[in-house]
Amino acid sequence: MDVLSRLLQQSQHLKETKYYCLSFSGDWAFSLTSSDNIYFYLIQAGSFYITINGVSRQVYTGDIVMIPNSNKHICHAPNYHSQHVQELDKTLLEDDKCPADLLKDSNSNTQFIVIECQYDKDLLRPLLSALPAILPEHDENHGSQFKALGWALGFLTIESQYERLGKLAMINFWASIVMVECLRTYIERLPEKAENWLLAMRDPYLSKTLAILHDSPDHKWTTHELAEKVGMSRSSFTQRFKNIMGVPPLTYLTTYRLCLAARQLRLQHNSIGQISELVGYTSNSTFSQAFKRVYGMSPKAYRERQQAAISN
Repeated sequence: MDVLSRLLQQSQHLKETKYYCLSFSGDWAFSLTSSDNIYFYLIQAGSFYITINGVSRQVYTGDIVMIPNSNKHICHAPNYHSQHVQELDKTLLEDDKCPADLLKDSNSNTQFIVIECQYDKDLLRPLLSALPAILPEHDENHGSQFKALGWALGFLTIESQYERLGKLAMINFWASIVMVECLRTYIERLPEKAENWLLAMRDPYLSKTLAILHDSPDHKWTTHELAEKVGMSRSSFTQRFKNIMGVPPLTYLTTYRLCLAARQLRLQHNSIGQISELVGYTSNSTFSQAFKRVYGMSPKAYRERQQAAISN
């Protein structure tokens, strides 16, 4: 299994999907603010702009875009001049319907669906933080759409219009397809000299290394053993890994193990001792020390905080 498939499978990436059917006319603008969500926009009619950190991207009828990693973004009409921006977060929170069918106007000239998905932050944040603000990236052919995205737009539009059993599951499924298509297309198009660790997924040696580490994170790997597995000398392998990934192989492994541990602690299924063994630590105290260095608290305190958050 390739490393992107493994990463997305292990993280159970999208969860708690919500979607909103919106329509606007005239001069309009709204903002959405969330560091914990991925947003997908399906433009059914009209054209508007999405602005993130002062950079705007125009989207058109038939487009699907993904916003993977933004604390705040603003959507607005092309001719919008007013300083007033509606904070849509509050409106959505107050509407307990799913989908929220907001601002419907028989004279509207812009219609679209917003899909909001929560995700496993610990496992997916490194991946999402390496992505541009909006996917797929714009090209000379303004839609820059791929066949899978076109199919997804049709299916998601149909699912949003009818009340059928399994509706949310289907929307989550198609949102996942859009996400994978956007991710792999972006990775495939990265220039060879890009300073982006996602290049490792295209590298014949490092992609194999990452697949090995993700398949068996509990194994007591050494740099020499990993180099042998992928057919490189130890020194060449270490340098290649560090140049692209930004850290040595075993440092990456430690970080990944602790991300897995954090997820297990949140799931509440295993004891701390069992989790320690699952991620490759033979000593609970060593595991606890390593976890505290990264997360600023012991595994026990982290689990208790997660339990308290769920209770509230």
